[in-house]
Amino acid sequence: MDWRQRLEIETPEHVALDYELAGLGSRGLAAILDTVILTLFTLASVIALGLLVPVRGVVVEVLLVLLLFLTLWGYFTFFEAFRDGQTPGKRWMGIRVVHDTGHALTFGGAALRNLLRIADFVPPPYLIGGLMVALHPRAKRLGDLVAGTVVIRDQPQQALAATPAPEPEILGAPLLGDEEFALLKSFRERAVELRPPVRARLAAQVATRLADRLAPFEGEPEPALEELFRQESARRRGRFGAGRRLGADRFVAQKEARWSEFDRIARAVTARGLDALQARELPDFAARYREIAADLARARTYGAGPAAIARLERLVAAGHNALYRRERTTAGNVLRFLLRECPAAVVASWRYVALAAAVFILPGVAGYVVLRERPPLALEVLPDALLERAAAGAERTARGQGYFEAPPGERPLVASSIITNNVGVAFRCFAGGIFAGVGALVMLAFNGLMIGAASGHFANQGLLGYLWTFVAGHGVLELFAIWVAGAAGFLLGRALIAPGNLSRGDALVLSGRIGLRLVVAATLMLLVAGAIEGFISASGLPLSLRVAASAGSVVLLVVYLTTGLRTKDLGLRT
Repeated sequence: MDWRQRLEIETPEHVALDYELAGLGSRGLAAILDTVILTLFTLASVIALGLLVPVRGVVVEVLLVLLLFLTLWGYFTFFEAFRDGQTPGKRWMGIRVVHDTGHALTFGGAALRNLLRIADFVPPPYLIGGLMVALHPRAKRLGDLVAGTVVIRDQPQQALAATPAPEPEILGAPLLGDEEFALLKSFRERAVELRPPVRARLAAQVATRLADRLAPFEGEPEPALEELFRQESARRRGRFGAGRRLGADRFVAQKEARWSEFDRIARAVTARGLDALQARELPDFAARYREIAADLARARTYGAGPAAIARLERLVAAGHNALYRRERTTAGNVLRFLLRECPAAVVASWRYVALAAAVFILPGVAGYVVLRERPPLALEVLPDALLERAAAGAERTARGQGYFEAPPGERPLVASSIITNNVGVAFRCFAGGIFAGVGALVMLAFNGLMIGAASGHFANQGLLGYLWTFVAGHGVLELFAIWVAGAAGFLLGRALIAPGNLSRGDALVLSGRIGLRLVVAATLMLLVAGAIEGFISASGLPLSLRVAASAGSVVLLVVYLTTGLRTKDLGLRT
């Protein structure tokens, strides 16, 4: 029995493409290889930049913080989006990520499936992700469910029939009967999938069956069988073997040159898109693709071998992806995505944003009330850093100092650290929504509770204004951004609990596409909020300027959301 999982996709030409799905073993090994590469790169970066810190100081420290964040969150997304669905580990294992439709992976799909990677990692190490791959009918982890992707095995680029063979006229008439040649051909095609001990035993059995046809050999029989196949294939292509060729073999021999030419063109188109072709070459490429699709159907009808079928499927898939791929990403598309589609998604999801705000604010109010009534509870629930800041608040206020002030030279490092931390929280809040929305709910409620409890403790010390004058400059954007990220998580949760008229799979994919836009919008807000916190809130500027920064951030937020309000179509492209 064949226990391998497969995915069949029908092209618009009504030709089925049969993909073999990658299993837990190959994906696990690829993940281990990528983790090793990621770890080594991170260590090398830390060492290299660490050596430069004494020379360049805070600039290098900022670069190190940003590099570590981008490496941790961007390694898989970058390689999968720009290297045809393959990280170095996946390329080594011969697997790649594609969309459920068979199309090449897009940047949006790569970003979605890897934002959910942290959910697959819980509890470590990748227990949930591993179980999903092992048990799901299409070997999907949580990220694949949301992104609408699958991981497939790469088939050999070249068919086995393309092995060079001697001149047929020199060899003469075929020596093997049709059944004997079919046996030899079947062994050769199966051998590539067998473990060495099994392949050796099967080769010995075939060699015994064809002993009178084999030339004398020493050692293993497989090389002799390979040479016999090459010569017999050549004989059957010659004029003396015209009546002895199998239909499928004759078809493969006739089409080999056309397939090789299309393979060459398809490789160029895959690398550079249809721009690799001149205008006059486009109709020819489309015609060749239709011809290859028809050849695949005929090869299946004739009973061609697995290697020839695999090669044709790869060629059809390459042509299909080239002709039906989404439009190329341009600067205009990126700006439309950031400045129109993302705010439009926020406006369209206002109910979820309001729900996230309520989940954040209500525990915050409760935390404030409880700490006001039970001040000793602060020692049990608040971190030591907050307790120390509250204890030093009166003395700092007497000296005219604020809640936190960083030296001018350290403010870029403070800003970058705040930005990376808060963006990471937004990512985790979104990913936590895959657990029926519970993960997003817990993160929002916990953060709201902690802010409320901290406010209650500072109020007990008579320092509530001392705390919130620091928050005033960046708080509006920062809090709203976290609510937007929570809304993205709630979208995923609703798709699981109440998908409506859609299947849960389709609802997850649609919610993931909208959620991605919400997360990107939240990230943009957190970039601005982090810059304000690092350079304005953490400075000694007067309160009036901090309030002005807060007012400016509110105006910026309103303008940003207004552009989304004017955008009728979300343009759900990923």
